Amino acid sequence: MADSSSSLLPLCEKISHKSYVLRTLDLTILGLLFSLLSYRILHMSQYDNAWLVAFLCESIFLFIWLIIICVKWSPAEDKPYPNRLTERVHDHDLPLVDMFVPTADPVREPPIIVVNTVLSLLALDYPANKLACYVSDDGCSPLTFFSLREASKFAKIWVPFCKKYNVRVRAPFRYFLNPLDVTDDSVFIKDWEMTKREYEKLCRKVEDATGDSHWLNDANDDFEAFSNAKPNDHSTIVKVVWENKAGVGDEKEVPHLVYVSREKRPNCLHHYKTGAMNYLYISFAYLFNPPITILKSLRFEQLRVSGLMTNAPYMLNVDCDMYANEADVVRQAMCVFLQDSKQSNHCAFVQFPQEFYNAYTIELSFLQS
Repeated sequence: MADSSSSLLPLCEKISHKSYVLRTLDLTILGLLFSLLSYRILHMSQYDNAWLVAFLCESIFLFIWLIIICVKWSPAEDKPYPNRLTERVHDHDLPLVDMFVPTADPVREPPIIVVNTVLSLLALDYPANKLACYVSDDGCSPLTFFSLREASKFAKIWVPFCKKYNVRVRAPFRYFLNPLDVTDDSVFIKDWEMTKREYEKLCRKVEDATGDSHWLNDANDDFEAFSNAKPNDHSTIVKVVWENKAGVGDEKEVPHLVYVSREKRPNCLHHYKTGAMNYLYISFAYLFNPPITILKSLRFEQLRVSGLMTNAPYMLNVDCDMYANEADVVRQAMCVFLQDSKQSNHCAFVQFPQEFYNAYTIELSFLQS
């Protein structure tokens, strides 16, 4: 698939961020802590129990400080080069990726937020016939399913629009927060206004359905499985919201979209979202549990629904209240996984940094492998 010849530029390279000034400062603090503990030990017999308590507290602090130093001693970043991957690997040779979005409560996690996360994944800069999105609804909510069904209709407009105009932020609610830039491209303006109108229609439909549950009584057979279902007592529900039947990777295609709600019974412990993710894919994968992660699937003991449907060798896990803030997030991860075809098992997962759009938090985070 990927040419591992030494003459080719690397798909991904590790960039060190070592700072000798910070290392010197850390070692100085470490030396002072050891000196303090040594002084405590030498004069332990001359003081009361308060001295002993102080010694224990400072020992714990020293242990924690040692762990912190070990973690940040050699910070590094894996810098991917998606352009090199595009030049080296044809789209039809790229591996399949199953994308998982877990949600548990339509009240705490409103469906319109889940919809935006799903739309950002469906519009990723990756061949549509290589992607499949699975939404795990642990609340067994017909409202969530209804919202996804409506979102799949809008996706037929949103996905081609994003790929045609190379939209960077592919979550509609974030993209349309910014006013339209002045441009002479009348075709783009027309498409932008039409797409925004359709998104506003989608939001109204979801909002109206959220405020009024009577629509469920008039729903078609697609909602029959929800008629007697309770959040903690129902059978397994698996519904293909949208199937990409063309499967040729055209820019107008929309990836598979599947709704999944695992079986739940009142007398069984379900382990919340972790149990839901176990149902979707191999049981230990969710232990990593970062907001946006791409894992390499093991080819045995796959206990997931997607294993019976698309069975992709790679899995993308995104929280329902997040979104992919880089259109080529999957290509970036593939730069790490496909870096060396001779050692394809050297990397198990790739974690992406978390960015907050509604807070002033700044995290020091690196692409890890």
